[in-house]
Amino acid sequence: MRIGIVILPDQRWSDSQRRWRQADEWGFDHAWTYDHLGWRDLVDGPWFDSVTTLTAAATVTSRIRLGTLVASPNFRHPAAFARQVTALDDVSGGRLLLGLGAGGIGFDSAVLGGETLPPRQRVDRFAEFTELLDLILREDGTTWRGEWFSAVDARSNPGCVQTPRVPFVVAANGPRSMRLAARFGQGWVTTGPAVEDLESWWAGVAEAAARMDATLAAAGRDPGTLDRYLSLDSAPVFSLSGAEFFADQVGRAAALGFTDVVTHWPRDSSWYAGDEAVLVDVATRLLPELRRA
Repeated sequence: MRIGIVILPDQRWSDSQRRWRQADEWGFDHAWTYDHLGWRDLVDGPWFDSVTTLTAAATVTSRIRLGTLVASPNFRHPAAFARQVTALDDVSGGRLLLGLGAGGIGFDSAVLGGETLPPRQRVDRFAEFTELLDLILREDGTTWRGEWFSAVDARSNPGCVQTPRVPFVVAANGPRSMRLAARFGQGWVTTGPAVEDLESWWAGVAEAAARMDATLAAAGRDPGTLDRYLSLDSAPVFSLSGAEFFADQVGRAAALGFTDVVTHWPRDSSWYAGDEAVLVDVATRLLPELRRA
């Protein structure tokens, strides 16, 4: 079991860099940040760019993998994003994990003035975004014309440090996105269902895991070739509510076949509100044991 942590880009770097250094020193396997122009009610507070944040994080860490949770086509074009991805993989020494998703209907989908797309069209766009990004990162000089994106001789030279490209961790809960994960993903990440009680959430997570098994079987892909990430804090209860509670949640994820879990650095209020002392306890006392789960 690998354990990761999300550090929201909601602090100035002079304050935030401590967290990235600490996550690396504690031994977390991966650290992520949200790739949004603004997120829910936190749009009214400090918020910083994900790629710049991860680049800065790469310079103050040495071991931990770094990732977007998740980048989407809401405000990104594959040709431009491929250049950023290539640079970030280079600066990090090949430690980048690229979380990708279809994009929601919040601030990101409205701030550029375009229409808010219904779910089917968002997945259509995501499929094209993922395929084109994959092509550009693997093959220098890509020309493409689709319904949502176009590219003419798009370049990614000198290419990613990781070959044939950085690993894609594809966010998917529905059948079409799961097929994308099976086709393009080195990893799959799920948030489980939007429900009010914890047991119903875990039941939904188990169903999602079973659907991914079926999707991989239909695609003829070995299940062991896809890493499985679970975002623990999509549950109705914050995973770092207590150290023993966190350990229990990690154990439940492992029992369902997840290879990786992700928690969030506790905040003072609002989303992921919690006590940083619990995180310290988990990291210093339980993390080595949990990673052997």
